[in-house]
Amino acid sequence: MALRRRAAVLGKPIAHSLSPVIHTAGYAAAGLVGWSYTRIECAAAELPDVVAGLGPEWAGLSVTMPGKEAALAVAAEASPVAVAVGAANTLVRRPDGSWYADNTDVAGMVRVLTDAGVVAGAALTVLGAGGTARAALAAAARLASSSVTVVARRAEAVDDLRPVADALGVRLSAGAWADAPRHLAAEVVVSTVPKGVADPLVDTVTWSPGAVFFDALYDPWPTPLAASALAAGLRVVSGLDLLLAQAVGQFEQFTGVTAPVKAMRTALRQATGATSFS
Repeated sequence: MALRRRAAVLGKPIAHSLSPVIHTAGYAAAGLVGWSYTRIECAAAELPDVVAGLGPEWAGLSVTMPGKEAALAVAAEASPVAVAVGAANTLVRRPDGSWYADNTDVAGMVRVLTDAGVVAGAALTVLGAGGTARAALAAAARLASSSVTVVARRAEAVDDLRPVADALGVRLSAGAWADAPRHLAAEVVVSTVPKGVADPLVDTVTWSPGAVFFDALYDPWPTPLAASALAAGLRVVSGLDLLLAQAVGQFEQFTGVTAPVKAMRTALRQATGATSFS
């Protein structure tokens, strides 16, 4: 009988999470009998007790909002990128029973951007200054971006990112939200703002020819800003691309097996009806 192995995604709310679709398809395609992946409703304050109560059959945890900082805190050891970003979306069980924290959002974002044609040294604009913006800064560091401008509605939010940028070796410039249309003319634009926030920019944006636009949202899709970028001929990628890419990194750390990316992508497409993500 195959050894039972378990994994799950933790967050609150969590019922909407598509992670079980992706990971379960991966287990089936990779022939990992006895593996299961579920959802656990868990607020940040509850995460330490939830993690402490998991038995030895638990191989890994995906962590979404609002628990990424708490996930980093419960780990015995963490990857340098998770420490620099100050957040972990991945907890991997080690042989001694302790947990190792990583942030596969960063590697996932690098993969998504490079697959879209982003080259080392490209100038990058980030809309928003929250948790996903932190991952974008780390991705910019790995891509050796020539300049990184964070455009946010609150200047204090950008200031909160400066220690992260310093830890990553990224020279960060702040852009006022009122000047967002001008900053969107960058070689790479990453939007991390909530649904609806960037919609008014559609009326004033002038895209740079040949640029890449990544929107962390995926429902509804395309967003007005993504539709504008598509109409202008830009290469556009969505939050579904990142969702898949970060899950691939988690799958491989949890199982030690090369991820069957094609099967995982197909399952995500079928679950969402999406036809446009890579």
